[in-house]
Amino acid sequence: MTITAPAAPAARTTASEPLRIGMIAPPWFELPPRGYGGTEAVVAALVDQLVARGHEVTLVASGPARTRAQRHLAVYEEPPSHLLGRSPVPEVVLAAEASRLLDEDELDIVHDNSLAGPLLARSRRIPTVATMHGPVTGDNGDYFRRLGDAVELVAISDAQRRLAPDLNWVGTVHNAIDVASFTYNDRKDDELLWIGRFSPDKGAHLAIDAARAAGRRILLAGKLNEREEHEYFDEAVRPRLGPDAEYLGEADARLKRELFARAAALVFPIQWEEPFGMVMAEAMASGTPVVATRRGSVPEVVEHGVTGWIVDDPDELPGAIDRALELDPADCRARAERCFDLPVMAAGYERVYRALLEAQPAVKRADTQLAA
Repeated sequence: MTITAPAAPAARTTASEPLRIGMIAPPWFELPPRGYGGTEAVVAALVDQLVARGHEVTLVASGPARTRAQRHLAVYEEPPSHLLGRSPVPEVVLAAEASRLLDEDELDIVHDNSLAGPLLARSRRIPTVATMHGPVTGDNGDYFRRLGDAVELVAISDAQRRLAPDLNWVGTVHNAIDVASFTYNDRKDDELLWIGRFSPDKGAHLAIDAARAAGRRILLAGKLNEREEHEYFDEAVRPRLGPDAEYLGEADARLKRELFARAAALVFPIQWEEPFGMVMAEAMASGTPVVATRRGSVPEVVEHGVTGWIVDDPDELPGAIDRALELDPADCRARAERCFDLPVMAAGYERVYRALLEAQPAVKRADTQLAA
C-alpha cells in the first residue's frame, strides 16, 4: 500500500504577497517579557513588525496574547519560568503542541525559536527557520549539526557563524530593539553603567575594577536568581561593592531606559564569544557609548572610536573609558537607528523567508511511502 501525503499549499513567493508564518517562541516567559527574557523580547518585536509589514503570523508561546499576531496559541497559560534550568519538560511539551497546532494551519514557513521544536522540522513540507539565539559551540552546536539540512539556521552575528561554519546557515540577521522607545540624552551623568546577567562571562567584576581605576562611580543592574549567578555575585561582585560601586537589583524596562539615558558609558567587559549583546544596541540608542572587550559580536555592533571603544585586554578598560567619554552621543543614536532598529531586523528575516521559498517553491512535496 502506498500513501501519498497531501500537497502543501502553494508558497507565496512574490515580493509583494503576504507570507503565512508560524512563529514558535520558547516556553519560559510571556511575550513580550515583563523583565528578563532577551529571546522573548526579540521574538515579540519580530512578530509585531512582520504583522506591520502585512504578513499573517500564528504565534505559539506561553502566557496571554500581547503581540499583534493574528493567532496566538498558548501552550501554557502561565509561563513555567520557575522550571527554567531545572526541567526540560516545558520545551518538549511546547514542541509537541506547536507541531500539532501548526499542522492545522496553511503556512508558508515556520520560524522556530525554541530548543526542542526543530526536532520536528524534517516532518514538515515547508521550510523551518531557526534563529541561533545562544551559543553554537559545544552541545548546542552538535545538536543543530545533527539536524543537518532539516533546519535553516539564521545567525545573529557573523561572529557567531565563524564559530561553527559547517552548520546549515542561510543568513545573518542582527537582533534589534525599538530605538524610539529609548530616551536619547546627550547630557550625561558622571556615572558608568554595567547591566546584564551576573556571570563570569559578563564580567561585572571587571567593570567595577575598571570604573574604580578610572576614578568613576558605576551602577550595576542585572539578573540574579539562579544558583550559579548567586555564587558568582557573592564571590566576585559583592566584595567589590562600595560607595563607588552600587548594585541596584534587576532593572525592568522603565528603569533600564532611565539608566541608559543617564549613563556616561556602558562598560561591557565580556569574557566569552557573545553572539550579539543587546545592551550595546540599547546603550547606543540612548546616546551612550560602549566600552567593551573585543569578543564575539562586539566589533560588529560597536563602531570603534565612533560609538565606543574596544580593547583587547581588561587592563586597557580604564583608559578606554576616558576616551569613550569624548565621543558624540548623536553618533551612537544614529548607528542604533541605522543598524539595529526593529524594521531593519524584520526586513532581514523577510529576505531570508522569501529566499528559501523561492529556492524551493514546490515546498517538499515528496510522497510518503509505507509498505504494507
